[in-house]
Amino acid sequence: SMVILPDVVLDLLEKEEIHTKKGPVFQTAILAGIMAAKRTGELIPLCHPIGMDNCQISIQMNAQREVMIDCTATVTAKTGVEMEAMVGASIAALTIYDMCKAFSHDIIIKDVMLMEKTGGKRDFIRNA
Repeated sequence: SMVILPDVVLDLLEKEEIHTKKGPVFQTAILAGIMAAKRTGELIPLCHPIGMDNCQISIQMNAQREVMIDCTATVTAKTGVEMEAMVGASIAALTIYDMCKAFSHDIIIKDVMLMEKTGGKRDFIRNA
């Protein structure tokens, strides 16, 4: 997913992290996203709980100073984990919003999408 932050928030960016009274924004968002991905079966009806083997979230600023969130989830099972990955990315984005809203509510979350999935009923790769 992508988060677009206003300049007032971007001005707080130091060494690829935003520090607030609530703590480091991106590190907190990573933890929140991983925790949420693990609970996808509780959050979305008809998604059954699965034991993920791994869940990783990376948060990077692109050249346009937009926050890019990438969540990768893996499992050894007959099912895909795309819902877990998208929940993880979405909650990470919402956490960034929550931690930065004291500075500005002009924060946009957009472009939550599946980029690639292998396993389950069929594979998927988004053509850029």
